Amino acid sequence: MLLEDNVLRSDWVVACKIEDVKEEPLQVTVLGERVVFFRNENGIHSFKDLCIHRGAALSLGCVKDGNLVCPYHGWEYDSAGTCTKIPQLPEGRAIPLKAKAIKYTCKEAYGFVWINLNNNNPKFFSYPEYTDNNYRNVLWGPQEVNANPPRIVENFLDVSHLSFIHEGFLGVQEHPVIGDYDVQIEEDRIFSDEIAIFQPDPDGSGQSKDVFYTYEIIRPLTVLFTKRDPDTNNKMTILLTILPIEERKSIAYGIMSFNYETGTTDQEIIDFQDMIFSQDKPIVENQKPEDLPLDLQVELSLKCDRMSIAYRQYLKKLGVKLGTE
Repeated sequence: MLLEDNVLRSDWVVACKIEDVKEEPLQVTVLGERVVFFRNENGIHSFKDLCIHRGAALSLGCVKDGNLVCPYHGWEYDSAGTCTKIPQLPEGRAIPLKAKAIKYTCKEAYGFVWINLNNNNPKFFSYPEYTDNNYRNVLWGPQEVNANPPRIVENFLDVSHLSFIHEGFLGVQEHPVIGDYDVQIEEDRIFSDEIAIFQPDPDGSGQSKDVFYTYEIIRPLTVLFTKRDPDTNNKMTILLTILPIEERKSIAYGIMSFNYETGTTDQEIIDFQDMIFSQDKPIVENQKPEDLPLDLQVELSLKCDRMSIAYRQYLKKLGVKLGTE
């Protein structure tokens, strides 16, 4: 079932990692739409996963001489979606003008493939850490979650659960207090002040201390936070972005960026993030209502929830429908 949300269809939505698109076509469901991604010498391309002839899934086909070949009758489509060959036609017979695949705009950036289903090619967001040589970047995901994207995103922006859900790692129950902070809005940016968080061992030294978190809303399905160590000024940034599959089913991806030597391998970093995410997952999958209330009177909020409030106001302003009420 298609997820009718014109705001999200007009935005850039993560689809997969670039490395996932190999020699064979790849099927990904985006907002309930089956999409095929394939690679040729000109890069990665995306079509509606449907042959105009008899409705076969193009993702079951192959790539031949740069063209996507339908598995059912061998029709071939070039990068623009134009059918260039119909084997059943006699020699010299013109290919019907309607013989086209439905092409979607897609883009390779920050290790991922992003898609814009409405083909309006909006401005792409900036993540400067990914191209900064002072940072090491580790891709994370996919992580499937049985929840709609807004609940997953808001959990990521929630600073006050760290000492409970992630006790011993990102906080301790003996230090649950969150100091007041403000949310800043500057043109397209929505971000928090630095928030002091007590952590038992934030830098691997075995010493507990306060570190500082900053949260930022990038797009409806893309957010980030930065953790700064005040003693060393080491910074870790995590960008979270969500792929909506179908109602109450999403896939989370992320980028973890470090401007210091962690002393751990990429896989160890991924494993730790998987563990942290596994602590959040049952909470998010069982929240009621499943759709995020945009009426701020429906749930009780505190001052420490200002980032969550800002996110809800942002979704309401944009008119995001999926996963909201």
